[in-house]
Order: sequence, then C-alpha cells, then structure tokens
Amino acid sequence: MRPSRYLIALVLILAAVTVFVSVWWRDMGYLLLGLWVALAALTAGDLVMSALSGRMTVEFDLPPQGFVGHTATFMATIRPRKGAVPDDTEIRLDCAPQLVVGESRLASALSVSGEKSAGASLDLHLTRRGRYAVHDLWLKWPSRLKLLEMIARMPVGKEIAVLPDISPVLSGAIRTQILPLEAGQKDLRLRGEGSEFHQLREFVSGMDPRSIDWKRSARMRNLVVREMRAERNHQIILCIDSGRLMAEQLGGFTKLDRAINAALAMCWAGGLAGDLVGFYSFDSRPRLFVPALPGRAAFPRLQTMCAELRYETQESNHTLGLTHLSGRLKRRSLIVIFSDFVDSITAELMIENIQVLARHHFIVYVALRDPMLAKLVEPEEVTLDAIARSVAARQILQERRTVMEKLARLGVLCLDSTPEALTSDLIARYVEIKSREMI
Repeated sequence: MRPSRYLIALVLILAAVTVFVSVWWRDMGYLLLGLWVALAALTAGDLVMSALSGRMTVEFDLPPQGFVGHTATFMATIRPRKGAVPDDTEIRLDCAPQLVVGESRLASALSVSGEKSAGASLDLHLTRRGRYAVHDLWLKWPSRLKLLEMIARMPVGKEIAVLPDISPVLSGAIRTQILPLEAGQKDLRLRGEGSEFHQLREFVSGMDPRSIDWKRSARMRNLVVREMRAERNHQIILCIDSGRLMAEQLGGFTKLDRAINAALAMCWAGGLAGDLVGFYSFDSRPRLFVPALPGRAAFPRLQTMCAELRYETQESNHTLGLTHLSGRLKRRSLIVIFSDFVDSITAELMIENIQVLARHHFIVYVALRDPMLAKLVEPEEVTLDAIARSVAARQILQERRTVMEKLARLGVLCLDSTPEALTSDLIARYVEIKSREMI
C-alpha cells in the first residue's frame, strides 16, 4: 500500500493552506486541525474498505517448457472474495531477466458458481536457453476513493525450461524439404543419378538406354533397367563453435542459439535421409563429442545436449578444436561447421585448420550474416556519422567475402545466411549435396 497521487496532492494543498492560515489567521487552528483529522479519517476509511474487498486467491499457469525465440504465455486467474477486480489493475511479474515480459492483458469473466473472476495473461519472450524461474506476481489497483494504491505480492515459484527451437521439425517443414531424398513420388527426380542400387523396372519408351541391365534382361527375356538412388548411411558431424563470438546477439537471439536450431533441423533431415549424425562442440578447448548414430535415434540425445550447451566468454581455439575433431573421425564425413570470425586476419588460423580437414572430409562452413550491415552500407541520410558507418560496414562485408572465397577455393561449401533463412538454406544445401553425391 502507498499513497496515490490524489492523496499526495490533497496533503500538499492542505499543508499550503495550513502555512498560509497560520501566518495570517492564527485563531483558526481548530479548523485546520479538523481538516487534517477529516483527511486522516477519510484515508483510514478508504483503507478499511479497500482491504476488506481486496482479499483474493490467485492461481497460476505456466508451460513447463518453451522454445527459444518463441513466446510463452503466463496465465493468472484472480478470484476476489468480495466485489470484482478493478479494470485498471496493473500487473507486474518478477522473473529472470532472460524472460522478457510483454504487455499484460486483464479480462473479466463469470465462473460457473456465479463469482466474478479475472484472467490475466502476460507474454514471456524466451531469448536464451536454460531453466528460468518466475518468482512473484505483483498486483496494483486503486482503492475505493482513489486515495491509496493497493499493492499485493503473490509468490509464484514456477520454472520454465527454454529449449532449442525444433518447431520446423514438429511442423513438418523439414520433411517437406527432404522429400526428394525419401522413397516416394518425388524420389523419381534423383533415381538414375545415384550410385546405390534401388530396384529393377521394366523399360518403357523415354528411359535412358544406358540404364538397361542386359544380363538381367536376357535372363528375364524382357528389357529391364537398373534404378539407382543417392547413397545413404553417410556420416554427418555437426560441429558448433560455442566461443565468445557465437554469444553475440543477432536479431534478438544469440548466434549460438541460431546455430543449435539449424543443427537440430539438420539432424532430423539426416535421419529422414537415412544418414548417421554426430555432434561436436568446442570453444577454447574441445567440449562435447557424440559419435555418429542414425539420425532419428540421435535427435533426442542431441536435443538434450544442445539444451545444456553453455554460453562461453572465451575466445575460440580453432586449431585445438578442429585438430581434436580430425583425430576422432575414422571415415570420410560431411562436417557442418557453425562458426564466425571478425576479420580476415583473425580467420587465418580457422582457414588453415579447415584446409587440413577438407583433405579427407567434405566441409560445409556456416556463418551468420548481420542484416543490419546491408542497411548501413546505403544510409538513408547522408551525414558524417552515417558515412563513417557505411565505410566500416563495406569493409566488414568485403573481408567476409574474402574469407568465403578462400574457403571456396579449398573445396569448402560456404553458407553465409541471414538468421531467419539459416535453417531452410542449410537443408537445401544438404539436399543438393546428397543428390549430387558430393560426400
């Protein structure tokens, strides 16, 4: 409880009147005392009425988990024991700073028993992975006479687990992209182009005569063709750099979270395409390594490990990290490296170590491009500050292109994508790699 602005204004006015009257009319002290007593009695009566009608019970509802980058709704059902919840009730939530609280909404309703209740909802924007607590709910509403502001603190004591975003997997978007590699109607595009035998089919007009299997045709006394498909059971290693640069915010979320979301989508796509998927992370030293398993079996394990991957503040050691990975791999693999760099000078060691890996494996290097750089290159207003930022942005983009060109000359497939298009672009490149059998 605290005084409202109306009560503060009345007290200031009455204090000014008291000073003025005490100077000029000293015999009116009893009248001033009566005014003060009346104001105190009015405030006390307002407090009693508001306290009696302010008793309430509150029930809370919070989802046990949510996806990073999404919004979770915190629900509070307020049931007053007497009267109704004022429409101008303000709601505040005391929670972890990683949970960004949006605007609150208060809606009155009538329960089955005929009692009036109010449902309050607040949107929690999930910006980082981890387990975060919602501690208290604060309610503030005006008293009956608007002289006081009533404040109530309700302990919540709930937690929400913020997990990597797998909504593309749950929605079926990944399956839609990977359909050309699955058995089905769209698989016909790739048949005859792969190296793995799929089935025999009767020759019909329009088929490539070079695909005719003459020995089996002679045995069956009918022309049949060998139908091929893209080879399966490749080994895919998802390599995530979790160093300091990957903890940078990009579009409201860290680059590390963006990389994890894309890596999990890639794991699911690899499972649908029949490949084996492993996981590796490093920063200043090697961290986690999961041997390659069938994609669908590896997905829940990788999801759990990625949810626990920490945001590191140390610089990444590409020499130690990539050398350790090279020693753990015993067969040719598709290695997807999620990393980042500042300029071409700091990227030299990374390029050298990727060159060593590229001698025995097929490398896909994934980096996140900041969309703001493109906007800074061509400023809307021509000022000295805008020109300076434009020059700096052009230099950054030029150095990024230089690094990507060096990697491309080493046979590395580079993907410099925006945060929003990262997952779909990566899956499209994977489909292209599988269909062209580049592994």
